[in-house]
Amino acid sequence: MSSPHLTVQALYSEHHGWLKNWLRSKLGNAADAADLAQDTFLRLLGRSDSLDLRTPRAFLRTVARGLVIDHWRREELERAYLEALALLPEAEAPSPESRELILELLERIALMLDRLKPKARTAFLLAQCEGLTHKEVAAQMGISLRSVERYVADALYQCYLLRFDE
Repeated sequence: MSSPHLTVQALYSEHHGWLKNWLRSKLGNAADAADLAQDTFLRLLGRSDSLDLRTPRAFLRTVARGLVIDHWRREELERAYLEALALLPEAEAPSPESRELILELLERIALMLDRLKPKARTAFLLAQCEGLTHKEVAAQMGISLRSVERYVADALYQCYLLRFDE
């Protein structure tokens, strides 16, 4: 085993129980807390840089907090998706397998949008979701047409990467 893996192993043995309890206090659910505690240590195993062990609990809390935010985002997406599905006639509702695939895609899209700079995200959403022309987006945002074109191009490139990620 390499040194980083031994460090993660030591962190796991010394702090797993504490992290799981901390996550349970944030999530209110022991099963989700256990899953996210495991995910925290899995994320650490994938790191190539050295770990800051001066404050291990603060370090673990920071990593776990990001996973909690992702968990809440997924729950929010799922809730909104299920509310939209409830409005569909039963004959048009997707199968459970399709629902899960759609939720995964929605989560990937949300993460991609979060990675964009705020102006790029706004320009992209105005153009793609609101159907505004680039000129209308520029006027609404108070920026140049060239900036809108660059922002939308950046976002479309991220969509391309998302599409061909696998």
